[in-house]
Amino acid sequence: MTAYNVVRFRVKPGSEQQFIDAHKQARPAFKGWRGGALIKTGDRTFCIVGEWASMGKLAAARPQMIGMLDSFRDTLEDLGNGLGVTDPVSGEVVASLKAAKPKAKKAKKAKGKKKKKR
Repeated sequence: MTAYNVVRFRVKPGSEQQFIDAHKQARPAFKGWRGGALIKTGDRTFCIVGEWASMGKLAAARPQMIGMLDSFRDTLEDLGNGLGVTDPVSGEVVASLKAAKPKAKKAKKAKGKKKKKR
């Protein structure tokens, strides 16, 4: 069953580009990883979202993910409240959300005078 992980980060002042570049240059070969996105959520704050084939594949890749984190850990600021430099969550999909197809717009009737037939 598909799973996702989301990790929140806060980058040290002046380290944003280094952090972004580390993700752009990464070529993760985690088994079961389908891809993901790095999202800028605010001033020096980011989240990464990853899609996985299963929760088991995600769990098995944690040591590799920590290794990747270690490559840019020095760019991160402690989040406080005992979290350290990351705030990770993960879980299995319980509902897939699909975008609705937009309804076709109805053609508007022209207002005004009708043309006279000649």
